[in-house]
Amino acid sequence: MKLDNATVLITGANRGIGLAFAREALQRGARRVYAGARDPASVTLAGVEPVRLDVTSPEDVAAAARRLGDVTLLINNAGVAELGPFLAEDGEASARRQMEVNYYGPLRLARAFAPVLAANGGGGLLNVLSVASWVHGMDLAVYGATKAAAWALTNGLRHELRAQGTQVLALHMGFVDTDLVHAVQAPKSRPEDIVARALDALESGAEEVLADEFTHQVKQGLSAERGIYLQPL
Repeated sequence: MKLDNATVLITGANRGIGLAFAREALQRGARRVYAGARDPASVTLAGVEPVRLDVTSPEDVAAAARRLGDVTLLINNAGVAELGPFLAEDGEASARRQMEVNYYGPLRLARAFAPVLAANGGGGLLNVLSVASWVHGMDLAVYGATKAAAWALTNGLRHELRAQGTQVLALHMGFVDTDLVHAVQAPKSRPEDIVARALDALESGAEEVLADEFTHQVKQGLSAERGIYLQPL
């Protein structure tokens, strides 16, 4: 789908990758950009319409779907990352917190906005995933499990929404220079570069985009005789 004249809803749009998506959508000619955030006052980008949207709140999601009936592109960007392994003392509690945002959030939004997208001709749904959907390390183990679940969700939604003409795009990338992974010491991409590649892929009709070289390498390694997922990230 094309961004020109689209109406876009971005979750977690007040900073990081979400903010970069909002800026790029405006630059590409979106007619309207809704910037979802838990605190609408934290949205300061000129040209967007702030929306109160906590993706863990069924009430917020339902209210947004009722109000924003003109959405043609949903970008599920909101996410959280907590460092720590599965067997940490708070490993189960951490998993529940992160799943609530990283898996159930996109699921809630997809369920609420699928009828909206259908009514507006199909449109598109872009889920922001991660290379951690495929490979995990000690400190990113729990986070990776939530992104693996979100990847499975994205793959399932692609088939469920195909009949209504909705393009579903999975965005995979390595570390990006945002607050989400500020504690991680590793090479990081610029949010603007990741977003440009994602929206280029969306506008070309793609269903998956690998937005950096590291992600390309990991994807190739999945089919190796000793799969790359057998090694820690």
